[in-house]
Amino acid sequence: MDWLITQLSLTSPWEAAAIVLAILYLLLAAHQSQWCWGAAIISCSIYATLMFSVQLYMEFLLQLAYIALAVYGWWQWQYGAGTEPAVERPEYSWRWHISWIIVLSGVAALIAVLLERYTDADAVWLDSFTTVFSLFATWLLTRKLFSNWLYWLVIDSIYVYLYASKGFVATGGLFAVYVVLVFYAMWQWQRGKTAT
Repeated sequence: MDWLITQLSLTSPWEAAAIVLAILYLLLAAHQSQWCWGAAIISCSIYATLMFSVQLYMEFLLQLAYIALAVYGWWQWQYGAGTEPAVERPEYSWRWHISWIIVLSGVAALIAVLLERYTDADAVWLDSFTTVFSLFATWLLTRKLFSNWLYWLVIDSIYVYLYASKGFVATGGLFAVYVVLVFYAMWQWQRGKTAT
């Protein structure tokens, strides 16, 4: 317990701010509020800087991609597919998901091999797989597809370990909270509750 308290006391103000905004993002997304994307942009901007500083280059690129996806998500929820309440559309069948899981696993493996060979990146396999699938899950969220939460359950569980192992104990804790909040978001979306 003392170790955890010590680690949390070492959390930088920037990491703490990013954590608060990340929780706000997920809570707002659970209520299908378009403001989730604004919280995501700010949180991801902070995290991009932090990830680069510890040589998690795929996580750094992921944060930049999240910023772009947040802008896209804002637009989708304002004018595009996200203007409708959350549903799982028939064109996104389990067969469709399995096909994409296979393709994205191949992409993640290729990225991991390249990072391992040509960079000083750390934890390349976890970093690559979580990055690739996080982008996919975020894209599903921009479309308001319920299945995004199933991906996030797996991804966030892995992130708990990855971030804690790199010394971002508070961020690892954030992802443990995320796992719980994902269940909350699933419950909210199943109830069909939307923000006004």
